[in-house]
Amino acid sequence: MDAATTERIREGMIYEANRKGPPEGFPRFSDIPAGRYVDPEFLALEQAGLWKRSWLYAGHKDQLPEAGSWFLTKKTGSPIVVVRGLDDAIRAFYNTCRHRGAPLVKEDDGQGRGFVCGYHGWSYTLDGKLVAVRDKRDFVDIDFACHSLIPVACETLGGWIFVNEDEDEPQPLREALGPVGAELDQFQPETLTLVDSRSYDVGCNVKVLLDAFLEVYHLKSIHQNTVDRFLDYRGTTITLWPGGHSRMTTPNRRPDWVDPGTIGLPEIPTVTEIPRLNNVSYYIFPNIVMPPAATGMPMLVFWPVTDSTMRIECHWFSPPFGPEGRSDLWDKRISNFERILEEDTQFAPQIQESLESPGFKGMTLCYQERRIYHYHEEFDRRIGRNRIAADLRVEPVLDSWVEPA
Repeated sequence: MDAATTERIREGMIYEANRKGPPEGFPRFSDIPAGRYVDPEFLALEQAGLWKRSWLYAGHKDQLPEAGSWFLTKKTGSPIVVVRGLDDAIRAFYNTCRHRGAPLVKEDDGQGRGFVCGYHGWSYTLDGKLVAVRDKRDFVDIDFACHSLIPVACETLGGWIFVNEDEDEPQPLREALGPVGAELDQFQPETLTLVDSRSYDVGCNVKVLLDAFLEVYHLKSIHQNTVDRFLDYRGTTITLWPGGHSRMTTPNRRPDWVDPGTIGLPEIPTVTEIPRLNNVSYYIFPNIVMPPAATGMPMLVFWPVTDSTMRIECHWFSPPFGPEGRSDLWDKRISNFERILEEDTQFAPQIQESLESPGFKGMTLCYQERRIYHYHEEFDRRIGRNRIAADLRVEPVLDSWVEPA
């Protein structure tokens, strides 16, 4: 984070803490239509036009420690094998044999020098090439080159592995991430170690919980004994970026306050002033929230399971461990965070019930909640406004409030 950005955020926190209303010229939001959370036709468009055409987190390089290591992910809705090749490159393929669609692997992870379909024995290299079929004499003139595994676009940011199922060639990951990717470089993602992963099932549409993590308007209501004790939500400064991404910076109430769960943990020396002394939270469109710190970070990944249920994954990353290995302090840090997460999820099933009732007509957002409106605008761009029923669209009003990439 350069000096100019640091100064803008400093000034922004002072402005936000003292303002008497939204800034001059800030647009009035139309209500977010209720159907965007419950209408089956809209949610089907969302699945095809957004989730199948976005860069989505698949895993971390620590899950692929050596050539031939692989893991299976189904989080995107499709079975995908992510593998480290003999050339050390990380690739992804659909877990689908080109013969009759049987799975290449059935376990969650493993290691080998290639893939052999368990149904009829077709064999593939780690880079997806078909190299052998049983009873080749019966496959007259089969062209092996035309029967390679179907690849899935796969790129990395540091040690984080992303996949994209867009059948058209997707925008390169770095370009798609824009400024958020550049700012994450200060946390040296190529050196981070995967500390812990766990998931939590929640009975609500995925956007219900995502909304909660894109604003701090709720702090004084549900985090009175936790987050609100050390964060000053009134000074929160928000930056909107192209592509639906955003950054939220909330100042600490006391400049000398330090999260007790991080004291004694190794730090990343290149982390700059703002994230070192304040609470910064990045939103990586469409489903990642990341509040990093100099001592490491959680990556929260929000996945739709059904139209009315979702799963939140929490992956923790640390700067390299010293000779002593993983510190027991991580257990305290993760436990403290789970307490906050329980506060954030406590109303979600009841909110889902309300969304499905006649009492929910739409969602009225304020200036503090503009990150939510921003991602809804991006949803419409990705899906295609002309494909969305007129009464389910949101009006695009934030363009002039989005910082250029």
